[in-house]
Amino acid sequence: MPQWVLDEADGRAPAVEQWRSWTPAPPPRQRRRRNWTGLGTAVLVVAVVSLGVVADHHGLLPGARPAASADMPTPGVDAADDPLGTPPLAPVGAGAYDFLAVQDDGVTPVAYDPCRPVHYVVRPDNAPFGADQLVPDAVARVSAVTGLQFVYDGSTDEAPSQPRDLFQPDRYGDRWAPLLITWDEVSENADLAADVAGLGGSTPVGRAGGPLVYVTGSVALDAAQFTDILAQPGGADVARAIVLHELGHAVGLGHVSDPTQLMYPEASSVFDFAAGDLEGLARLGAGACEPGL
Repeated sequence: MPQWVLDEADGRAPAVEQWRSWTPAPPPRQRRRRNWTGLGTAVLVVAVVSLGVVADHHGLLPGARPAASADMPTPGVDAADDPLGTPPLAPVGAGAYDFLAVQDDGVTPVAYDPCRPVHYVVRPDNAPFGADQLVPDAVARVSAVTGLQFVYDGSTDEAPSQPRDLFQPDRYGDRWAPLLITWDEVSENADLAADVAGLGGSTPVGRAGGPLVYVTGSVALDAAQFTDILAQPGGADVARAIVLHELGHAVGLGHVSDPTQLMYPEASSVFDFAAGDLEGLARLGAGACEPGL
């Protein structure tokens, strides 16, 4: 039975979109971001359950699921007793922000567990010339503004896939699969066709009676478009902004209607997280610790 049916029966609000894209026009013109639509009639898509393509409340596929021992690591791997970092103070009420998903209370955002590191890997295939520092710099920025501690586990040969297995013990050991960042070609990821330069999202999992927690995610970057962007004056700033935007989605931020924020989905001249983005990211860094996952 589709998750949206169960949610409506329980009076639970449907999850909002969790898999987003953004693409700028080449500098010096203003950047453009575009929602990724699919599954036919302009239905916004999200990444839930194994990072598969899942429709929103239209219920074309089931949503987030409870963890089951058969497809999850030993509970509490990497978990500490207290959060590993502290979100910095952010301006309050100085800009808009939104979350991709919230808990049953309709207010608390779904977030990564701050009591364990967010592991990530990068598939280096197709990486554009001059892009070596884009990902680590953007990851460091997201870590600084959320308090989440990221750990780079090196390169991987894992190709992007939908659905993606959350638990891959043969490849990554007894833990949730790390956040996967890839430089993709359109031939292997048709969702990057046209002017879509990036996709980002994460997967929430929860135990019965417990909160939903993101356990892994993916960021896909269009190698060809980044090559073009980086070759132009000012392109490095635009490229970094795209990666920041997609990582913002990966940790739980949604699009907003405020054009002064980096998470605004249309034309903008913002190159870094602004006040509203920062407030939302600070809240995402103060999520629930869930050692039972």
